[in-house]
Amino acid sequence: MRATRGSQLLALTGALALALAACGDDDGGESDGEADGGEAAEGQDGEFTTSLTFGTGGTAGVYFPLGTEYANLFEEHIDDVTVNAIETDASVDNLGRIFQGEMQIGLTQNNTAIDAVTGAGEFEGMAIDNIGWLGQLYPEAAQVITLEDSGFESIEDLEGQRISVGPPGSGTQAVAEAILSAHGIEEGDYEAFEESFGDARSRLQDGNLDASIEILGVPAGSLDELAATHDVQLLPIEESIAESIASETDFEAYTIPQDAYDFNDGDVSTVSVFAGVAASTTQVSPELGYELTRVIYEHAGDISLAQGDLITVEEALNGRGDLELHPGAQQYFEEQGLL
Repeated sequence: MRATRGSQLLALTGALALALAACGDDDGGESDGEADGGEAAEGQDGEFTTSLTFGTGGTAGVYFPLGTEYANLFEEHIDDVTVNAIETDASVDNLGRIFQGEMQIGLTQNNTAIDAVTGAGEFEGMAIDNIGWLGQLYPEAAQVITLEDSGFESIEDLEGQRISVGPPGSGTQAVAEAILSAHGIEEGDYEAFEESFGDARSRLQDGNLDASIEILGVPAGSLDELAATHDVQLLPIEESIAESIASETDFEAYTIPQDAYDFNDGDVSTVSVFAGVAASTTQVSPELGYELTRVIYEHAGDISLAQGDLITVEEALNGRGDLELHPGAQQYFEEQGLL
């Protein structure tokens, strides 16, 4: 419920404040980049390590299996590196833990990463200065999920209803709130639930939730699983509203094609952000950042998930915005003629 978000953000803010204070120490305290036991070397501002913790997302989403597959590919194709993919609360959580030195790489929405480096949104007043962008992977569409027997025909019909807006520490909440607000539904006009996508779908199935707003790659296998037992429908964002949201945010107007899901009756207009990968600039060396970026794009064809087909180096810099590239990624993209 909504109270959970406040406590989660308060904890994150406090942790970030302590980390910022440590980073601002004129004497330059030692980094705990070797805390995971990995082999480390001195970097300019910390310690580089080859023992990496990779933040993903909840097990019901795409981030966890995608991160797990990439962790295996990193270990297979990069010498002397170990990568442990772990379940997290996704974007905000991953970026915060990278900042604190608890993780070295993480999956995140591009708009959340932009907020992190500019000190906006969930990171207001707490700009993160040690993440480097490795590139975007695939578009993630906002999908407003309901069941057909609910009788809802539009997003406006969700006023006064029980809506999941994504887990605490994810980038989904800002998108969900922007979508609802654009349709005249403000905080307090609905009962907000903050929980994982898997828990939200369980509530939908049990009749304890009316809608779940989720940022997912297209197609999302989890929705096909839900559709195997229930009549699923996606509520569209009117195209003019999607364009308006896109013009004022880091989102883009996007159309989920009819053939993405068997339950679709037609194309579904919505907005999209990009899933991408961020890495620590103080714990991941330029050389390792280069290798991570190389594997991400040159071995995308080895990913078994449908999203693997969407990961191409030609699209890697889409949605970059204010994000600084990791030095290793910059070298790789320069060699590819993209910079």
